Amino acid sequence: MHQLYGEVNMATFKIGKMLMSSLFKKPSTRAYPAVEGKYTEMTRGHIEIDADKCILCGMCSKKCPADAITVDKTERKWIIDRMSCVQCQACVESCPKECLIVRTEYTAPNTEKTIDLVMIPEKPKE
Repeated sequence: MHQLYGEVNMATFKIGKMLMSSLFKKPSTRAYPAVEGKYTEMTRGHIEIDADKCILCGMCSKKCPADAITVDKTERKWIIDRMSCVQCQACVESCPKECLIVRTEYTAPNTEKTIDLVMIPEKPKE
């Protein structure tokens, strides 16, 4: 019983010490939205395509583990389901023409399914 009382006393002392030290420190969080966040290069934002570079090879669609990308060669469409995309960047790494990029800007949460359709223009015949 005496040993248990000593452990409780020690825990109370540790909590009190932590409480007193945090009273005189700045908060460890930022005052969002008054202070905007800083996004580093490694921040996963969203995938974008440069339609002028795309050759509709379909490598991005084949490499996507979530099946979020669909490439329709006949109708010249590149489609991404934003709610399925896990931002793993496998599509970006596999693109032979480097037409896919990852934007590091914050993407606001959404409750509705978002599907982006990009029409790929015809390439002039050489």
